[in-house]
Parts: sequence; structure tokens; C-alpha cells
Amino acid sequence: MKTQAVMLVLFVSVAPMALAIAQSPQEPMSRGANLPRLGDIMIAKQWRHMKLWFAGKQHNWKLAAYESAQMRASLAEAATLYSGIPVNDVAIMAGPIQSIDKAIQSKDSAGFMKAFNELTAGCNACHRDMGREFIEVRLPEESPFSNQLFAAPTKR
Repeated sequence: MKTQAVMLVLFVSVAPMALAIAQSPQEPMSRGANLPRLGDIMIAKQWRHMKLWFAGKQHNWKLAAYESAQMRASLAEAATLYSGIPVNDVAIMAGPIQSIDKAIQSKDSAGFMKAFNELTAGCNACHRDMGREFIEVRLPEESPFSNQLFAAPTKR
């Protein structure tokens, strides 16, 4: 039963991503003036990637859960708006994100670190597949967010 629930959640979170069909990754599905550029969506995702790392590293599981949900939403947005992104590249990100979510729920630091490394590797694999191997993401070393505390409120 638990496996079925996990599969349902995974399907629901990945379903919008599966809408990706042949179209240039540089061209949005519609040329509406208010559509974000793919690069802008990815920059926001990179910020989420950093914030997720620091939240998990500081055991701020509520913030980590929030950032993980935001990252999942940005992936779905990118796949929906830019359907030239290969489905496999987007779908393969579901596994690491699901592992991150599981680690967050169980407050498992080691599991979080492992899943986060898998997520980072998945980002880089997607970049290579898209011919953007020159964009390589790595584990953040220091936070550019001097105006945000990442430690859980109970640890301050």
C-alpha cells in the first residue's frame, strides 16, 4: 500500500513533466510576453538548489521541504513551458527529489546528503544531454544568502 502511495505521488509530480514533446528547448510553447525564459527558470532552480543544501545541512527540515517542493515545481514549469527538454532528463530528477523528500521526512542527514549528490549529478547529466555541458552545478560551499538563517528555529 505504501509503495502504491509513493508511486501515485511520484506520478502526480512527474506527470506535468511528461508533456515534453519535440520542440526547440529555446522556444517556449507560446510566445506570450509574460513567459519566463528557460535560463531564468534554471537560475531560480539553482538558487533553490543552494537553499535546499544549506537548509538540509543545518537540519532545518521545514525549510528543506519547502525548497524541495519549489524545486519540483520549477522542474515541472520548465518541462511544461519548454517541451524540447527530453522527458527522460526531467523524469530522472524525480528519483533524487523523492529521495530528498524521504530523507527530509525522516530527518535523515546522511540520506539527504546522498540524495542531494544524486540530484546535483542529475542536473549536470541533463545539462550535458542538452548540449550545455559548460553549465556544471556543484555542492555549494558557502551561502550567498547573508540575509537568511538556515538553522532550524529551535537551534538558534
